[in-house]
Amino acid sequence: MSTQAVDPTLDSHECQACGYVYNPLKGDDKHNVPAGVAFESLPEDWRCPICGARSSRFSNIGTDGSVSGFKENLKYGFGVNTMTPEQKNLLIFGGLFLTFLFFISLYGLQ
Repeated sequence: MSTQAVDPTLDSHECQACGYVYNPLKGDDKHNVPAGVAFESLPEDWRCPICGARSSRFSNIGTDGSVSGFKENLKYGFGVNTMTPEQKNLLIFGGLFLTFLFFISLYGLQ
């Protein structure tokens, strides 16, 4: 896993009306906003490309691949709270797959 410095001004923002996510690393092709433009730097008249909601209807959801959850809760648990969503998915679905394999292997017993 690479550890790179992420610019906090390049956080993604989600539209509360329709769920569209503005990712500053991708920009907005519909409104000719190039990649690398922070949400705070968008033009005043910019609107959601899906539903047309104003930028005030967007909430900051952080960067892609960042640790999910409240920062004050990251120190609790067995280390799972500091995992990224991708790592949590791998742990959950990997565990389910191994359980399935063990269950299927029981048919080989006679």
